[in-house]
Amino acid sequence: MGDSSAAASYIHTVHHLIEECILFNMSKEECMEALSKHANIKPVITSTVWKELEKENKEFFEGYTKRREDRATAEWARNGTRSNA
Repeated sequence: MGDSSAAASYIHTVHHLIEECILFNMSKEECMEALSKHANIKPVITSTVWKELEKENKEFFEGYTKRREDRATAEWARNGTRSNA
């Protein structure tokens, strides 16, 4: 029973760290890299937990992805074209 409790605790920790990545507006790939580097969490673990969160919170992640894309487009427009509009 201790092993399953430890696994659940580990998954909960990864879940919490993914939420922190989201607060920093990171993509799944950026989050996987950050957690691998700073928390020694294997990217496959982060990816698996992220995918489960996407399944459970489909609308949130659709909006999150759209907002990230919109920000990237706005950033590109700001830096890609040097207009004085």
